[in-house]
Amino acid sequence: MKTLIFNGSPHKNGDTAYLINGLVRQLNDDHIVVNAYGSDISPCVDCRYCRTHPGCSIHDAMQEVYSQIRESDNIVIASPLHFSELTGKLLCVASRLQMFYCSDRALGITQLVKPKKGGIILVGGGDGKPDRAVKTARALLHTMNCADIYEPVFSLNTNEIPASQDKAVTEKLRELADFLN
Repeated sequence: MKTLIFNGSPHKNGDTAYLINGLVRQLNDDHIVVNAYGSDISPCVDCRYCRTHPGCSIHDAMQEVYSQIRESDNIVIASPLHFSELTGKLLCVASRLQMFYCSDRALGITQLVKPKKGGIILVGGGDGKPDRAVKTARALLHTMNCADIYEPVFSLNTNEIPASQDKAVTEKLRELADFLN
């Protein structure tokens, strides 16, 4: 089993990283974390290459991520909420999933035949609501062939209680790990 985790946080030691590390400690498999803010991945530029070719014209770190997506059994999207949505840098990385969509829809080539399980971890403080981010994360997970997606794990009061002190999220992470294992 292999789990691929997309980390949308700019903070190496923030609340999102804390929850990712808590999940990783409970996984019984190999895992890879793609840090959106530390990666050399350009956003999609809508060049339309993937509409006529089974690949992407941009040759950067995303080429390796495409391989990891294909090989993974589980995919998790973890992000802080920025204006009730996944972070911009994570969305830039995710825009490159367009290649899978076009390959399937425009070319009739299904590159992701291996079904996967998915998970969502969202962190936020303030008055933002997670609904829009959950909808986006689910759409991205479906694009990566995750048909079975566990209920989102939330720590939404980090402006008052750090995720490390959020007792409810600890149990939810354990349940997510059990689902993925």
